[in-house]
This record gives sequence, C-alpha cells and structure tokens, in this order.
Amino acid sequence: MLGVVVHAPLDLRIEEVTNTEPGPSEVQVRISTGGICGSDLHYFNHGGTDSIRLREPMILGHEIAGIIEALGPGVSGITAGTRVAINPSRPCGDCENCRAGLRNHCINMRFMGSAMRFPHIQGGFREMLCVDRDQVFPVAEGVSLGEAAMAEPLAVCLHAVRRAGPLEGRKVLVTGCGPIGILTIMAARDAGAAGIVATDIHDSALALAHKLGADHILNVAQEPEALADFAGRNGSFHVHFEASGNASVLRGALPHLRPRGIVMQLGLGGDVGLPLNLIVTREVDLRGSFRFDKEFEEAVALINSRRIDVRPLLSAVFPLDRVLEAFALANDKSKATKVQISFGQDI
Repeated sequence: MLGVVVHAPLDLRIEEVTNTEPGPSEVQVRISTGGICGSDLHYFNHGGTDSIRLREPMILGHEIAGIIEALGPGVSGITAGTRVAINPSRPCGDCENCRAGLRNHCINMRFMGSAMRFPHIQGGFREMLCVDRDQVFPVAEGVSLGEAAMAEPLAVCLHAVRRAGPLEGRKVLVTGCGPIGILTIMAARDAGAAGIVATDIHDSALALAHKLGADHILNVAQEPEALADFAGRNGSFHVHFEASGNASVLRGALPHLRPRGIVMQLGLGGDVGLPLNLIVTREVDLRGSFRFDKEFEEAVALINSRRIDVRPLLSAVFPLDRVLEAFALANDKSKATKVQISFGQDI
C-alpha cells in the first residue's frame, strides 16, 4: 500500500509502506481523507520544529478518517463498513501523568505522525491503518469523511477553550485565523463568548472568521495598530487565544487584556520575550494548551450534529498522486484554510 513519507526538508515521497492485519482489540481502517496540519508543514518545510527533528523517514498525518475494513480478534460493538473518525492519540493509561488525568501528557504517548519519540510514531497518511478499537468513532450519515477528519483540530481547540475556563459573557481575542484560530472562534462562540475579535494578516482568512463567529475582524498587516482601540488602562479582553505562533503578536496583545486576563497559547513560536512588569501588575495568567484528550469524542459529536459546521473551512481536496500540490497550497495561507488529501474512498 502507499503512504506519504517525509525523508528530510522538502523531500516528500509517495512510497510503498507496510500493511498489517488487525491484532486483538484492533480494527483495520481504509483511509479516505487526511488533512494537512501545521505540524505536517513543519516537518515538510523544516524537518521539524525546535528540538523535535526528523531522525528517520516518517509517514505524516494525524487528521484522518476512513472506513473500517476488518476487525481484529475480540472486537465488538462496531462492524466492517462503518465510517469513522480516527483519534491519533494513544496514551498508555498507566504512567504517572495518565493516572493523574493528564493523558495528553502521557510519558509513553504514541501520537501519529510525531517525531517526538524515536523510533518515530508513523502517521496516518496511508491507504490502510490498524488502530485500537477505542480510537475510532462512527461518523453520522450525511456527514462526509472530509468533515470527520476535522475532529482532531477541533479537539485541540475544544481543549484550549476548556483550559480557559467559563467563557459565558466573556470578551475574547483570537490572533491568527488559520484552521486552529477559526475553529477556536467557533468553539468559543459555542461556549457562550459575548464578543470575539479576530486578527490576521490575510483578508480571506478574516472574512471566513467573520462568517463563522467573529464579531470584529482586524487586518494587522494593513493596520498594525488596529488593536489600539481595545487597550486603555483596563484593557478589553478577558481571554486571548493566541493561534499565530508569532512572538510579536503575543507581546502586542498583552496590553489589551483585562486584569487577571488569560492568555491561551496554541501556536508554536519558539522563545519569546515578554513584558513581565505588565504580566505581574495585571496578574495575567499565561497558559499553554497542548493537544487534547476526551475532547476528541466531543469534537466528533459536534461535527456529527453540525452544531459546529466545519464545511466552510475545507478549501481543497487533492488525490494522493498530487500530494506535493496539496502541500504547496497548504503552505499558502492567503489561498487556503484546510487542504486535504483523498486516498480514494468516500469523502
């Protein structure tokens, strides 16, 4: 079977990869759709990020959905032919962090398409994949597998919203309107945020953000001081979701937070210098948000019901043999939000 394998920066190949039969408590899934994530782009463009580097060829992909092909011994409660979203996260359940309820920080985590461990954990951009039964979640009739593949990024955003605490009646700033930023807007709106301001450098991304829940949109490339109206002695925002990964964006937004405001950092941006005096005097709470846990099942339910409708984010689908074109488009934030790869099944 074929898979999408990254060997080094800008060295992406469609290759034969090993196919396996499902073991006990596993299911074999014929992959339909895979979404290109920011981390996939980091591996493709740069060979990784910070200290997480490619040390061997790796199959990319963790935003995936497909159709169950076969069941392993002992599997029940699901049948071959079922359309499913696949949770790429596989915590051990037994380490110190898992026992403490921090399963997304599992010491022995096996997360698809990740070079954090060596040997690397191979990803889901392949025609067939075996996973644990509890990693698959049925997709509702009428919902495409392209939509279902969005469960993973939505779960990331649901986790960030949960980490921010209650949003009912709160004013929210979202910086960066890529897929994660826009899904965060949708999740924050669903959680009851009273007002949402979104910033980006691309008009197309901002237009989509406005359509999907942002009350005000600001192009900070055209108007670098566009947030000035939201500053003042007391600030404007209770919560800032930072999804751009740009250090200057984080620093520039801090004066616009209210006292005891919360910064939820989703974007990866390396080392950042911060105005500590402002953080101390306003008692700003800076929180990281990493992946997800139980939020994946919640994300599938929200997509199945279309309470959060991800269809407007889906920019383009490319067949497997045009994967390099797919990555080129995904790299152009002015033209695409979410680019997906089709592996030949129902999308």
